[in-house]
Amino acid sequence: MLFSILIANYNNGHFFYDCFQSIVNQTYANWEVIIVDDASTDDSVAVIQDLIKDDNRFKLFQNTKNRGCGYTKHRCATLAHGEVLGFLDSDDALYPQAITVMIDAHQLNINAAIITSKYEFVDLEMNFTKHSLYGSNIPKGKSYLTYGNGALTHFATFKNDKYKQSGGINPIMKRAVDQDLYYILEEQGSHVFLEKVLYCYRVHQNSISNNENLFKAEYWHFYAMLNAYKRRKKNQIEIDNFSKKHINEYASNYFLGRFERLKHTNKKGAQFYFLYKAFITNPFHRFTFKIKSLIVLILGRI
Repeated sequence: MLFSILIANYNNGHFFYDCFQSIVNQTYANWEVIIVDDASTDDSVAVIQDLIKDDNRFKLFQNTKNRGCGYTKHRCATLAHGEVLGFLDSDDALYPQAITVMIDAHQLNINAAIITSKYEFVDLEMNFTKHSLYGSNIPKGKSYLTYGNGALTHFATFKNDKYKQSGGINPIMKRAVDQDLYYILEEQGSHVFLEKVLYCYRVHQNSISNNENLFKAEYWHFYAMLNAYKRRKKNQIEIDNFSKKHINEYASNYFLGRFERLKHTNKKGAQFYFLYKAFITNPFHRFTFKIKSLIVLILGRI
């Protein structure tokens, strides 16, 4: 069974050596690597080409211009030939047994569309720093869409035929691409969780969890959730009891979050806009807080 490792790279060439070494050290031998560089402005392409030049299992492709994460990951998956696929960030690494464990799990769980595991955090030199608290089974009667809570995360692998049935990753997504992927895959088959650490997540200054990208990711996560809700309604997919009330509460909280981050700024117009959006998406959700916030805003403008 061929396993396709998918790598969407942008300006992480200086980290790629550890990623590369973790792949060639896999205990499972039947794999390919699809790398798509998203028009990096550093020396990523030269670094990657130098490392993979003697191994035809690695295939490097380049976007002619910067297209974003969704487009690049979509292209990775489209170019893959494996029966099972899994994304690996170019600044991260896999445990040596990662692919072996995943192949065995997919062969054992024929109906599983996606199989996930756990990860650990490492520093710039790939030294262990701490275990991640994320990664778990999804409770009975719930889906990733309604439960979330970081249940599905690295190392996540999925069957190619299930992926193709789903229509694939939304190429316009700029962030929260993994969440979008998890939503579409759970509509195609079951989820299996492995209580094993198979992935090393390197933390550095460009990590989403470390900078303002986290706030931008919130918007795209909301966008992916809204699309999943609309898609399931349209296709009459009833994975759990996800309702319009649920999505409206989530939307209201999202807009309130945007509002609260602006409370101590002079951007009054933006504050009114996000508070207004929170009202109309779900008028009675946190109603007292919204009314008090509106009064404060109005008094502040008098």
